[in-house]
Amino acid sequence: MSNIAKAFENGKAFIPFITCGDPDLETTAKCVVEMQKAGASLVELGIPFSDPTAEGPVIMEASLRALEAGCTTDKVFEMVAKLRNEMDVTVPMVFMTYANVVFSYGIERFCQKASEVGIDGMILPDVPYEEKEEFTGICKNYGLDLISLIAPTSEERISMIAKEATGFIYIVSSLGVTGVRSQITTDIPSLCAAVKAATDVPCAIGFGISTPEQAAAMSKSADGVIVGSAIVKIVAQFGKDAPEHVGEYVKSIVDAIR
Repeated sequence: MSNIAKAFENGKAFIPFITCGDPDLETTAKCVVEMQKAGASLVELGIPFSDPTAEGPVIMEASLRALEAGCTTDKVFEMVAKLRNEMDVTVPMVFMTYANVVFSYGIERFCQKASEVGIDGMILPDVPYEEKEEFTGICKNYGLDLISLIAPTSEERISMIAKEATGFIYIVSSLGVTGVRSQITTDIPSLCAAVKAATDVPCAIGFGISTPEQAAAMSKSADGVIVGSAIVKIVAQFGKDAPEHVGEYVKSIVDAIR
């Protein structure tokens, strides 16, 4: 069983996302520690990129702040190693980034390094199912799950994507970019049912979820929920004092879905 699968063993999983390096990597590391303490099942670490096409303004601005503050892929690797070796973080962690970040680093070199520091998988939102072969074999060689995304527009491709999925399936709740939404209008129950009919790999819903009420509603259909922008907003608001506030927020979502 992959480490990621273990995140779904104890009831509904909560998966928080954070942009690495905003305002600095030390704060990011402390936030991850607080997330684990608050009951997060798995943590998504965003490696900042200058053109994050799937992201709305909140995460895009966090990426730019992180890059301006000097965050690099190598520094993110160092932070992950520190989380695993010095800060007792044991929850599964995955990278969320873009194909260009991995390409420019070298796919094999990136996957080897990610595996060495204790990363369990990665999400590349700009790599469609039809182009994932370039990554899947190398990821597998290093014990990394390449997380598949399924969107409301996937339709007849759902079972095809789901059958080859590993780790967990990221169900995109709404069309468009990431960001807090007051309402999610997609027929989530049928989307999850179509995924579950094709695979036993757990599914988690992300994009637009921000309140405990939304998380509880979404978790009825899926095995877990993902929240990014709402957490990144907390970090933007409180800066270096964010870890405690992030922990409180994560606990509120965990309590709502379990």
